[in-house]
Amino acid sequence: MPPVFIAVLIALQFLIYCAARALLWQFRIQAPAQRKTLYVLAYALCNGFTLAALILRQSLLFRLNAALLVALLYIALTGLAVLVIERIARRLRQPEKLGRDLRRIAPALLIALFALSVYNAYTPVVRRVSIRINKPLAQPIRIGMAADTHLGTLVGARQLDKLAQIMQQEKADIILLPGDIMDDDIAAYTAENMKPHLAKLRAPLGVYATLGNHDYFINPQAITRAIEDAGIQVLHDQAIPINQQFWLIGRPDNLDTHRLPTADLVRKTNPAQPVILMDHRPDHIAEHARLPIDLQVSGHVHNGQIFPANFIAQTIYRPLSYGYQAIGNGHFVVTSGYGFWGIPFRLGSQSEVWIIEVRGK
Repeated sequence: MPPVFIAVLIALQFLIYCAARALLWQFRIQAPAQRKTLYVLAYALCNGFTLAALILRQSLLFRLNAALLVALLYIALTGLAVLVIERIARRLRQPEKLGRDLRRIAPALLIALFALSVYNAYTPVVRRVSIRINKPLAQPIRIGMAADTHLGTLVGARQLDKLAQIMQQEKADIILLPGDIMDDDIAAYTAENMKPHLAKLRAPLGVYATLGNHDYFINPQAITRAIEDAGIQVLHDQAIPINQQFWLIGRPDNLDTHRLPTADLVRKTNPAQPVILMDHRPDHIAEHARLPIDLQVSGHVHNGQIFPANFIAQTIYRPLSYGYQAIGNGHFVVTSGYGFWGIPFRLGSQSEVWIIEVRGK
């Protein structure tokens, strides 16, 4: 069993315990039999639901289980916040009055956590970085980059219109979409007629995409056709020249077991010119930093999406799980993504678009 999976199971038991303790306190449950019943029900239901999701492997069950885990986490965080407030305020208030006040505050804090998470999921921010590469470039290139749109039931036309508006306002010369364009399939994309909204993404040098892991789960060919029907070129193990100024490489997700090594793709370019790589997962950055790649853009990690998963992501994806960093021969940008996976919550991360200005020497 993978160590990460074991760690998640242990964390789940801890969260169930914390959430149960918080409920016992909130509703002033003192009777030993009632307390024992609550603990047994909490552990049985939460672990049973998680086990069912893992065995049945249904998308809806995974989403509901993710929502359950988040609820447990937020109850635990609320309990921690209440404990800190109690330690600070107990010298200022009588114990009975303080307890009454805290029981009023706790639900408000919990609601605030959920509200903040939904806000972060649906309110994109623009991150900007300017880099200078050690190759000639006739004029600066302004790249608009958004990964992990996860188009589906919860991310649709409204979010696409907002994304197109951001790209227009930022005057992006080229738009890059490095993977997870769809949320597993094109059912919701087709049913809600998102094509004209995706087609609003336009830039002078074009709009390009690669496929991520969620694009591969069911029917990558159908997803590729849907993206290209909207006027976006999907690069699949391809290296193409852009406006005779630079090269763009598109690498599919590693679920494509026949994908080419990055070094082979680089050999298809002219390394004397700038080389930009779209690679959905940031799991080969150390290797790519030794190649003549000037800029890599990636997504996939979502910056953990929900705290404290960002710390887990940092241990898995080294040397970079989020943000910008110059490493070895190149520059690397890993975005937290424009959409989200599973449930519309983000805590410790936010929906975002990157604007990357590239200048030559």
